[in-house]
Order: sequence, then structure tokens, then C-alpha cells
Amino acid sequence: MAVALQGMEVTGVDIIGPYLEAAQETAADEGVSITTVQADLRSFQPQEQFDAAVNLYTSFGYCDTMEEDTKILKNIADSIRQGGHFVMECLSRENAVRDFTEGEWFCRSGKTVLTEFSVVGAWEGLRSRWILIDDETGQRIEHEFVQRLYSAVELRNTLLECGFSSAQIYGDFELAPYNQKAATMVIICRK
Repeated sequence: MAVALQGMEVTGVDIIGPYLEAAQETAADEGVSITTVQADLRSFQPQEQFDAAVNLYTSFGYCDTMEEDTKILKNIADSIRQGGHFVMECLSRENAVRDFTEGEWFCRSGKTVLTEFSVVGAWEGLRSRWILIDDETGQRIEHEFVQRLYSAVELRNTLLECGFSSAQIYGDFELAPYNQKAATMVIICRK
């Protein structure tokens, strides 16, 4: 929403309809207009190319195969004008290893949340199991998923292979070095 609040045109693309509905509600609350498209990024083709694209908050690596992940990055590159930018922020393999925990529990909004994490393969991914228990009714909801992990260099090289002319790796949004103190992995690409 921060981009739309700066007066820029925003198009949000996601395969999950409720996420797009939430984005529209937030935009309305903020008094800005955005366009949303429900589509699979593995096959999404915009009618016009964009000046920039962003993929934030670790929303990458959930496809069944590395080839599908690469298809998403290729489609993003193809969707950006020459000279445009792509900003990607996600969990790197290095940070996952450094910060690994087997789980935690916490309370939020009247729910107890239990998490369990385990390593898939040779740090190829993280399996996450979330259990939400409604504190009032005792209703229990469980969700499990695997996120594929990439090293910063591996992901940078894949982005370059997908059509970006440069890809710089940083440790946060303030462009700190990507090293042992990195808060996250941010890759800024130029086409």
C-alpha cells in the first residue's frame, strides 16, 4: 500500500482470492485505488509491462519444483519494461540455518498459535506446521506447508538467468551488507 500512497499505480497479482480481497479492503481504508488480478504467476502475462515489481515478505518458494519457481521469476522479468526494477525480499537458506528454531507458541487476537518447523532434505526447504486454537471455543485449525530455500547467490544467479541485467544482494531494506548480521535477504534487480 505504501507505493499506492505515493500516488503510483499498483497492480497486485496473487493466486489466492482472499489475499486480493484483503488488499482491496486495505486500499479502500487508506483512500487509494489499486488493481488486483487473480492469476498464477507461473503463467501470468500482463497486457502491458510494468515499471517495477516487488515480491515481499517471504512469498516465494512454495511451488512443488524449482522449475516452477524459476518460471515465476522468468514471468516477472518478462513483465517488467527494459530499465525497470524488481525488488525481492525473502528468507534465504543462510538466514534459515542461522535462525532455525523447532517451533514456538504465542497468543494473538484470542487464539493460541503453535508452530513446528523441520528441515527438508539438506536444507532444501523448511516444513512449517501451524496450529491455531480459538481460546474461547477450543476450535482447532491446522495448516502445513513446505517453503523451498535458496542461498542468496543461488537466487541472484537464477534472477540473472531469467533476464535481469543486474541483481544486488542486501541484508535489509536500508541496503546493509548481506552478511552474518543480515536481518533478511533483499535482492534489487534491474532489467
